[in-house]
Amino acid sequence: MYKVKEAFYTLQGEGAQAGRAAVFCRFSKCNLWTGRERDRAQAVCNFCDTDFVGTDGQHGGRFETAEALAAHIAALWPDAGGRPYVVCTGGEPLLQLDEPLIAAFHRAGFEVGVETNGTLPAPAGIDWLCVSPKADAELVIKRCDELKLVYPQPLAPPERFADIAAGHFFLSPMASPRVPESGPDTVKEANTRKATDYCLAHPQWRLTLQMHKIVGID
Repeated sequence: MYKVKEAFYTLQGEGAQAGRAAVFCRFSKCNLWTGRERDRAQAVCNFCDTDFVGTDGQHGGRFETAEALAAHIAALWPDAGGRPYVVCTGGEPLLQLDEPLIAAFHRAGFEVGVETNGTLPAPAGIDWLCVSPKADAELVIKRCDELKLVYPQPLAPPERFADIAAGHFFLSPMASPRVPESGPDTVKEANTRKATDYCLAHPQWRLTLQMHKIVGID
């Protein structure tokens, strides 16, 4: 059974695929945080701003088979041409995403992208793999299409990932979910300046912003 918090059609907002139309399939559960506020302080990833608990979100649900979930995702893609693209995210999608589901997505015509924290092995068949490391969690994925690091993280400096074979290296400024984003000197604005300065000093890294939040889409 696959447990999905929500699924929706939108534009990819970050990284190398920014601006591309995609169906996002957000799986429930994560191995670095329960998703409950009472557990945030002890979580490995304590800055997460995503609700991935349960299956009660938009187009969420429980799916008994890979074919059922693939059909559900395919129904959200418009009949308007273009290569269908699904982004499997979470929570942590690799707790549930497996080769049968990837194959079912492919049979439905989808290119399969994944956004993972990199702490679990990736099944075969993924077309675009984005790894987003969190704190001091150990990475088991050493090769990916894209490394997207939320910055700054005291336990995850960019230098730590010099041995990762990635096609693209991005810094994404951290915005704390616990600090209101208002006023001239918000946490996110300060972190954007820090990320910008780091990219200027280390040109291997590129700045990525959350375009979907800037333009006001999901």
